[in-house]
Amino acid sequence: MKIKKLKLFTAKLEDEKEFFANNLGFKLVNSGENFFSVKVGWSELMFQSSAVDHNYHYCFLIPSNKLKEALIWMEERVKIIDIEKGRKIQHFESWNADSFYFYDASGNLAECIVRYDLKNETDTPFDVSQMLCVNEIGLPSNNIIKTNESLSKLFKTSFYKGDTERFGTNGDAEGIFLLPNYNVKQNWFPTNQKISLEPFDVQIEHEEHEMSYSFNK
Repeated sequence: MKIKKLKLFTAKLEDEKEFFANNLGFKLVNSGENFFSVKVGWSELMFQSSAVDHNYHYCFLIPSNKLKEALIWMEERVKIIDIEKGRKIQHFESWNADSFYFYDASGNLAECIVRYDLKNETDTPFDVSQMLCVNEIGLPSNNIIKTNESLSKLFKTSFYKGDTERFGTNGDAEGIFLLPNYNVKQNWFPTNQKISLEPFDVQIEHEEHEMSYSFNK
């Protein structure tokens, strides 16, 4: 599953534009009075102006041999979240993955992740062009089984990893919906940021089919 387009909403549009286009250096794809979008590998990430704040968690995929190099590169541009006593990298054994976290200009929790199963190593020095895609988007739910079934029917995807009580996922290593049960799991790891269902639009490519959908509160 590939996340081809993801539209989020922000009350700090100009700050986000400065953060992504100028601070991190993503290529600006489109821009208007109330929106802008940047190219993230095979994905397009868009922010649209909103009158209210929103609270997202999303993730960028990077090559599997570039974690530490990416961390150094990002630390020159944004504060990386301290997970525990100076440790900034989290290992996920069951996912065969490592990641680090930071906040964007709206205060959304963003993440960079390497997934070793994808074997997408590169010898090119790390820069923003090695952000391969938007890899995850949080879709909180009070019924993981029901939400997974809806996603599977809509996008022809399937349950990926996790469980159906606290924290599940739908998709595959290239693109994932994160499905925390917000009645059981209160905060996005590794922060105190509250998990809440927020509106977003997404376009998915899976098994040679593309489908767009709007998720609303």
